[in-house]
Amino acid sequence: MTSLCMAMTSLLGSYADAQELEYKYEIGGMLGTSFYLGDTNTNSLYKNNGLAGGAMMRYNINPRMSLKFNLTANKISGGTEGASTYIPTSDGEKIDFNNVVYDLGCQYEISFWGYGMGKGYKGTRRLAPYIHLGLGFSCADNVAMNIPVGIGVKYKVAERVNIGLDWAMHFSLTDKLDGIEDPYAIKSGFLKNKDTYCATMFYVSYDICPKLRKCNNDI
Repeated sequence: MTSLCMAMTSLLGSYADAQELEYKYEIGGMLGTSFYLGDTNTNSLYKNNGLAGGAMMRYNINPRMSLKFNLTANKISGGTEGASTYIPTSDGEKIDFNNVVYDLGCQYEISFWGYGMGKGYKGTRRLAPYIHLGLGFSCADNVAMNIPVGIGVKYKVAERVNIGLDWAMHFSLTDKLDGIEDPYAIKSGFLKNKDTYCATMFYVSYDICPKLRKCNNDI
């Protein structure tokens, strides 16, 4: 009986060591660029880029799905100088603005395949592209909701260290991010005649809170 118990203990220990240790959360920082689309810039991507950065936390539901929370600051700027369209003003002066949009949001992420160190039967991979959709709040001259939609790719540098590149277009439900509200007197809709900003972020994150500890309580 003693020999059988020892054999079972050894087998279970070997099985636990063979499993990939998963973590519930990631915490990290983000840094990149942002630009704006609106009344003074209707279609030029990456025009008047500004600095963007902030903090993130990701709750890993499973190797393919997660919820990512972010708190970021995004610099946007623009003006009527050299604009392809004419913006009427009461005094005929040019319009220029420099704003910082603070964003608090949550996105639901789906990876194209399982993300991890690639051990065991799960077939996870260290490099995983993903798509995401979410909901957030933008604060510039006013507070409004926004809908972030984007793509990204993440890479597991080590068991608990991740790097990634994230691109997200934030469709806001306000026309006041640039300080210019409805200059053409166009009837607005859900997303019609609203301001949009885009952030391209590089991030580094660290895994915390193991879902399953090994027998030796390594963390």
